[in-house]
Amino acid sequence: MSDTHSAGPERVRAWIDRAARRHPDKPYVVSVEDGRIMTYGALRDVVRRMATFLGGAGIATNDRIALFAGNAIEHVACTIGVLAYGATICTVHMDMNRRHLDGIMARVKPRLAIHDEDARDAVAEAAGTPLLALGRWDAPAAGTLFAAVAGQAPGDAVPATTARDDAVIVFTSGTGDRPKGVVLSYREQIGNVEPMIEGFGIDGADRIYDYRSFNWASAQLFGVLGPLACGATLVMAKKFSASRFFDDLRRHGVTVAAGNPTAINMLLAAAVEAAAPAVPVPTLRFVTSSSAPLMAQEWRRFEERFGVPVAQGYGSSETAWIAVNSGRERRLGSVGRPLAYHRLAIVDAAGKSLPAGEIGEVEIGGWEDNAYRYLGEDGVAQVASRGRMRTGDIGYLDADGFLFLTGREKELIIRGGVNISPLEIDGVLMQCARVAEAATVGVPDAIWGEEVVSFVVPRPGESLVPDDLMRLCAAQLPAFKAPKRIILRAALPKSERGKLDRKALVAQWRARDVQ
Repeated sequence: MSDTHSAGPERVRAWIDRAARRHPDKPYVVSVEDGRIMTYGALRDVVRRMATFLGGAGIATNDRIALFAGNAIEHVACTIGVLAYGATICTVHMDMNRRHLDGIMARVKPRLAIHDEDARDAVAEAAGTPLLALGRWDAPAAGTLFAAVAGQAPGDAVPATTARDDAVIVFTSGTGDRPKGVVLSYREQIGNVEPMIEGFGIDGADRIYDYRSFNWASAQLFGVLGPLACGATLVMAKKFSASRFFDDLRRHGVTVAAGNPTAINMLLAAAVEAAAPAVPVPTLRFVTSSSAPLMAQEWRRFEERFGVPVAQGYGSSETAWIAVNSGRERRLGSVGRPLAYHRLAIVDAAGKSLPAGEIGEVEIGGWEDNAYRYLGEDGVAQVASRGRMRTGDIGYLDADGFLFLTGREKELIIRGGVNISPLEIDGVLMQCARVAEAATVGVPDAIWGEEVVSFVVPRPGESLVPDDLMRLCAAQLPAFKAPKRIILRAALPKSERGKLDRKALVAQWRARDVQ
């Protein structure tokens, strides 16, 4: 495993140089929508010309370049070009953050803001910094980044950036209304990539399909930097499409596909609606799942329906990937083995490490001197935790070192002073084949403090009786954990990233929308 402590921009340049030297004509990224390809040789040329452009613009270490763009070859090339040079790339998801652009620009204070056509008007309204259209790398138009880059001579002059300098700023919805800016050093971002691909078992022969926004940390690491680190090929889509998913995989000989619970459930729903046998993808080794817990029942259903293993992983914007399942030896229900450098431990409230099998809070700390940081209102990175950090997730390690998550510390239901994990109750409800989704929350109760209530979505064409589900829970759960009410819904509230929004369910209960 590579040294994570010294992972700076020179590591990114080494990945590019190695791949371009070994197979310059091999595709680094393929766009499924328009069939365009950028080879490793072309990537190296673009990155070297971008170094000359950035240097000529006076961009230095820790200077910030904001990128407002959707998935495209140009998004990928711009991100890699900035990282290889040694400045700080700040990617912003427009659909999630359009109404927050003024505040984001004020905090980031970028030296340059680059935007695609879809983001042009919104970014212009929030301007206060030099703007430059992204354009196309293979057909550079005047006044765009790639026209400016194409006009430069390839160069290798870069600032003296170290592994401790800022590599990326990503914005996450977090727990509040305003997005949080997470600041990651090069060793936090780049140092995570090789341990991640080793954990998943990915190598240069793979063709990796990813449709998730490359403005998000998990996709940026897995889809953009992962293939680069081992000389693999990224097969990129702009957005997820259940109807196109398997066709894309077959057409491009995909071996590993990125996923999340929402996509997996949509694929299952589409398969039921089609009522047709699954058409195998001979090249596909496994599908990943991350961003939110995947219920074991859905995991099994996907593997049985499509004959493809699911390799679940776990991480966060603040910490990058923490644990991954290898596609070869995935363990059902687990998010995988922790990446060694994170030195993960399960701890109690006092911070004492717990033995295998005991449930506690997940704590990590890759380096004793590390600082986990957020962007302050004044644009300066503020330290949230030093050395080690508690993720807010609850779980345990089994005897073989596999990590199982049982819930979020902030989502725990505290009934009469007893902690209850909503995921445990969700798992029981999902045992019913007619249930498509389930979400359990704690609602205010005058006697117990909080009471257990579950929201359930039936599968298409199925009917459910709440009393039947109550009996299912009563048969498998102690009385204090069993839901006291089950409410049927056509859908559950989700965040922009497709994550279940339990807070919204509690808010609806408080507003008496469901009582």
